[in-house]
Amino acid sequence: MINLITISAPSGSGKTTLCKALQRVMPAIEWSTSYTTREQRSIEFDGVDYHFISHGEFEDLILNQELAEWENVHGFYYGTPKSTLENAIENDKIVLLEMDVKGAIRIKELYPENSYSIFIIPPSIIHLRERLKKRGTDSEKRIEIRLQRFQQEMEYKERFDHVMINENLDEATQELISVVNELKEGVLNGS
Repeated sequence: MINLITISAPSGSGKTTLCKALQRVMPAIEWSTSYTTREQRSIEFDGVDYHFISHGEFEDLILNQELAEWENVHGFYYGTPKSTLENAIENDKIVLLEMDVKGAIRIKELYPENSYSIFIIPPSIIHLRERLKKRGTDSEKRIEIRLQRFQQEMEYKERFDHVMINENLDEATQELISVVNELKEGVLNGS
């Protein structure tokens, strides 16, 4: 059974918006709340969007092997608690994981029978730059760092089970809902 659905995308591609739209339609799907050391944004809630912790606390999680995967992204740590994934598998639940590409690949390696990976891309790097600017949460320097990472992340797209383009939010939302419905019905599998 597919219990773990990973959603990855270059920053600014709309993955959070799409994940939240999916959850509104399918509230039974649980959200995996990752740990991060980055600062909390004004629109985010600790324990809901992320568990916001210090570098020291994060490093303790690594040492205690409490994370299924972790990554340093743009100078901040992000990681997924093992307990969330194991609980979903043991209790036949579906968990949605919004994560970077390396994290999604790692989950797929650790839980090949239970995971399905989706990669979302913007229509172009020009669109991505505009989305990042409109979002208004990053400095110009941070946007440039994110755009440099875009090329690296695109190299992973062939390793995902499903790749979709987010050019039109309504169409992308419907595509994501359709893929998840097919997973729930057993039409798709993780291989």
